[in-house]
Amino acid sequence: MSNESIPGETFMATLLKIRYLPTVSVKQHLGQLLLQTLLINIAALLSATAVVAFLVPSGIAPGGVSGIAIILNHLIGTPVGVMTLLFNLPILVLGYYTLGGWQVIAKTVVFVVLFSAFTDLLVPLFPAEGLSQNHLLNAIFSGIFGGISGGINFRLGATSGGTTVLIRILNLRFGIPASSSTLYVDGLIVGASSLAFGWESAMFAIISLGVYGMVCDYILEGPSLIRTATIITNRPEAISDLILHTLHRGVTAWDAEGKFTEETHKVLFVTVLRSEVTALRGLVATADPDAFLVIGQGHVAYGKGFKKPPAH
Repeated sequence: MSNESIPGETFMATLLKIRYLPTVSVKQHLGQLLLQTLLINIAALLSATAVVAFLVPSGIAPGGVSGIAIILNHLIGTPVGVMTLLFNLPILVLGYYTLGGWQVIAKTVVFVVLFSAFTDLLVPLFPAEGLSQNHLLNAIFSGIFGGISGGINFRLGATSGGTTVLIRILNLRFGIPASSSTLYVDGLIVGASSLAFGWESAMFAIISLGVYGMVCDYILEGPSLIRTATIITNRPEAISDLILHTLHRGVTAWDAEGKFTEETHKVLFVTVLRSEVTALRGLVATADPDAFLVIGQGHVAYGKGFKKPPAH
């Protein structure tokens, strides 16, 4: 059976291993700790670059504590990194007592300190007008850099601090859905940025948030290179044989009843690579032109013919 190479698989596998740490020796544990520290530094550096090189020069404040710091930097000239750290301190203390102590927020504290330091240290290294005069490009690339950083953080069990911690507290303590809290909190900050920078800046902030979400999901879940197919047919053996011997993919079958016709059919389920979808459609059409075929999108498949499951 063939395995299709997945872009970024090595990077994703490295991040996955961090979440499933087996019992290891002191030397191995130290190596894993150093790797986590390196990744947190990379995440903080990426976020700081997004702020200094793209967001501040374009006057874009896409939510969060750093968004508030960007607005204050524009209005009264306060350093973004320093203000981000100051705003985070009471939130982190609240998170310490509310979310379960140091073990829960330790990595978040490290990230916040590094991010705040990098943000102010990088200012002299970039032109004041940023890397581009195009606000749309700045919004997109700030989302890309921030999304990669956020994905790494979540993989490590950390967050970017600030409003992310507040939203988690609201969710755990008061049952307020995280999606609603995020919408309200970031919406208020983006709204405030429209007063400081104008409505066009607020619209770019929304674009930045959207790109951030997509990139962060990609880092968390990986590239969507598999497809799941559900086939309802009266010729299950013919379709199964073609899939088994042509695509070399396993097929699962069960009985089902159509409530409209009250007829019994076979339902087949198969997982294939994205590159095999066209061939699958052709095989199903050849074996049973009347078959009902639904193809869904998946992110990852573990097992024979696909990826090995992460070690626990």
